[in-house]
Amino acid sequence: MGKLYDTDILAWASEQAELLRSGKWSALDIENIAEEIEDVGKRVQHELGSRVAVLLAHLLKWQYQPHLRSKSWLATIAVQRRVIARKLAKVPSLKRYFFDEDWLDEAWDDAVKFAIGETNLHEFPDEPVWTAQQILDPDFLPD
Repeated sequence: MGKLYDTDILAWASEQAELLRSGKWSALDIENIAEEIEDVGKRVQHELGSRVAVLLAHLLKWQYQPHLRSKSWLATIAVQRRVIARKLAKVPSLKRYFFDEDWLDEAWDDAVKFAIGETNLHEFPDEPVWTAQQILDPDFLPD
């Protein structure tokens, strides 16, 4: 059953969708369907983490390089917050990640690495310093 899955995932997906629509349950590739469904969730979570890391990196740059603040940084901060807010509205279960210490630490680590690469500064905090509410607040900018 998994042969088409391994050689042409797009053709496999179309085939599986048709089997589902026609109610041919016994012909479904259940194991690979389950894997793909799990992967969708992981991709959505990964996208959120990437956007949060970019947002946090720009907030760090804003705080640690006040003399270089720009409209471009503000635009990036605003865009990331808008996209994150839309994603959270469409997928409310993603909100829980903002209260998952390990997930937020991972996003923070990515943000710090990004900020170090962009600024060449190395004095950023090792752990998140802002709450989820501050991170998502469209009016919050660190001093």
